[in-house]
Amino acid sequence: MTLPAKRWLVTEPDEAHVQRIAVEHDLAVPLARVLVNRGHLDEQEISTFLDPALNRVGDPFALPDMAKAVARIWQAIDRKESVLVFGDYDVDGVTSTTLLTRILDRLGNRPKSFIPHRITDGYGLTLESFEKVREKHAPQLIITVDCGTGSVEAVAAAQDQGIDVIVTDHHETSTGVAEAFAVVNPKLGKEESIQMLAGVGVAFKLCHALLKQGRDDGRETAEKLDLRRFMHLVAMGTVADMVPLVGENRILAAFGIDELNRCTEPGIAALGKVAGIREEFNAYHVGFLLGPRINAAGRMDHSGAALDLLLTGEKGDAEALALALDTANRERQEMEKQMFSEAEQQIDRYFQPDETFAIVVANEGWHPGVVGIVASRLVQKYYRPVVVIGIDENGLGKGSCRSIDAFDLVGGLGKVSGHLERFGGHKMAAGLQIQRGHVDAFRTDFNRVAAEVLIDEALVPQIKIDAWLEPAEVNYPLCAQTERFMPFGLKNPAPVWAIKDVAISDKRGVGDGHMKLVVDLAGRRVDAIAFNRVPDELPEGRVDLVFQLKINRFRGAENLQLTVLDFRAAT
Repeated sequence: MTLPAKRWLVTEPDEAHVQRIAVEHDLAVPLARVLVNRGHLDEQEISTFLDPALNRVGDPFALPDMAKAVARIWQAIDRKESVLVFGDYDVDGVTSTTLLTRILDRLGNRPKSFIPHRITDGYGLTLESFEKVREKHAPQLIITVDCGTGSVEAVAAAQDQGIDVIVTDHHETSTGVAEAFAVVNPKLGKEESIQMLAGVGVAFKLCHALLKQGRDDGRETAEKLDLRRFMHLVAMGTVADMVPLVGENRILAAFGIDELNRCTEPGIAALGKVAGIREEFNAYHVGFLLGPRINAAGRMDHSGAALDLLLTGEKGDAEALALALDTANRERQEMEKQMFSEAEQQIDRYFQPDETFAIVVANEGWHPGVVGIVASRLVQKYYRPVVVIGIDENGLGKGSCRSIDAFDLVGGLGKVSGHLERFGGHKMAAGLQIQRGHVDAFRTDFNRVAAEVLIDEALVPQIKIDAWLEPAEVNYPLCAQTERFMPFGLKNPAPVWAIKDVAISDKRGVGDGHMKLVVDLAGRRVDAIAFNRVPDELPEGRVDLVFQLKINRFRGAENLQLTVLDFRAAT
């Protein structure tokens, strides 16, 4: 099938703003354009963006129920109650669980921690998982991280048995809000600046509030504890969960990645080693090398190994656990490849560009831990909202949903909820459960709902270009200043540049379907790479390029490199 070519969209910002910001902040003009393009006009906002200092984070007590939660936790510490930290099986959940477990330990409690099994326990605090932890750990207080807002039945059961539950979470829910002792979820508050926190960001806020209150009360354990030492966990969960890296998320990620590079914990060292990272950690390493290995434990079996890795202080244990996660990640990659191919075959049998507005694929035996990755890859290929469902032997389907900018998943799923057992998530990513017999009707109705929203150009993939550059502007100073904008991620992507009418002096295929290029720029030969593109796709003659710019550091040498995102014959 042939999909439409991408649209190149170039924003033309107010040049007066651009020049002012470039002068006031000593920035290259193209980078000043990036700031204006992304809405950074206020002087204080720009200063915070360029200097994401940890002392700029807001008051943790601005979150709903925070004071109530903090008072109850300190009570549990003072009374030496049995506390259980209940997490989730993805990177956000594992890092949240690790963070809170370690902070409570240093404040004088000895908490237990529990992460449910994706297959046997399901997502979040369910009645079944509550009974499991009650029987095994006999907690007097349960604190959830990265889950729990919609756990109405389980929380009610716990409260009925005299077990208080404090929920810390960042998800929206379609099942109502649990009546826990406290529900610390920024989505339930009015403070817009913190509503995009990851689960680990909410857990960090809880820890911050515990220390703040403890210090106000003159508690020695709180005075001695330096929360900054644990910020690498906050960065890992924030980046891996793909929340917008703006505002407080940017501060937490930036400071946390710096801490990650200072971290001497054996678990981090072992994980970096098996991932083959030989340079300073950055957001790419977290999102594409470290994160997938932590996730692989929960996707393929159980996240206990990932939690143990982040909690251990023993080098030998860390190395063995990291190797196990790396093996699980390789198994996940093979399974993903097979599932993606099977999904493509299903889709290509019915896909019609003018009639297919959303994609729903399902199959018996598809692993529920891998469906989310496959859904993301299918969105990249077809540029449609995608639902991928794995159906178990009992006919229950567990699906992951991924979307495009113009379609709100949770809103769309709400309109067809009659077909679903349950669902929840965000605008761009969600999960659901569905009985096998409802899949076909769900596919039809979900496509109809998407068709009401996705019209005309909404289904044509776009490349948003920050600025056209002249050949002389493609240089080391611009690239070095670009690093001030890191860490890159959702809502703060690496700047995208375009250049007109350049010659390609060399091209060749490399790896598994990629292309290496040499671009002539005003007498300079600059290396470039285009992933998932092959030499036969490149037009003859001179071309226009869309690219990102980076300094490739290898064995002490530095070279400018273009990462080519798209190309066309010169216009």
